[in-house]
Amino acid sequence: MTKKRPPLRVPVTQGLKDLYAMDMHLPYQAACDGRFSVTAFGRLAAAISVVRTALVTKKTQIPNAVELLDAAISTLSVVRARGDATDVWEITEGERLSVLDGIEAAEECIGVLDVALLESTAAMLFGQMVDE
Repeated sequence: MTKKRPPLRVPVTQGLKDLYAMDMHLPYQAACDGRFSVTAFGRLAAAISVVRTALVTKKTQIPNAVELLDAAISTLSVVRARGDATDVWEITEGERLSVLDGIEAAEECIGVLDVALLESTAAMLFGQMVDE
């Protein structure tokens, strides 16, 4: 009888952290510079949503992280509704702090997650989006 081994946990590398950071900071910067688009919005919203859902799935107890990410997602939902209705994609001055707090929380938390969890979470969210 062989011992059951725990699943291999592949930690998030600096390179993957950098990719997520670019997917969040570049669209945010574009929004601040008046160059925001539906594509940039999608990258930002997807990155924040994947980290948030992965944290909940793993039941990570990082104080206020999920709340900050939920606030950013709520703000981005308003941005999306406005963008869909007007075809003007922007994050207003009043919305920026919430989104920036969410970006910072996501960057702080990504290190406690693992590559497989991020990949499976992204695939699950993409599947839900396709089904809508």
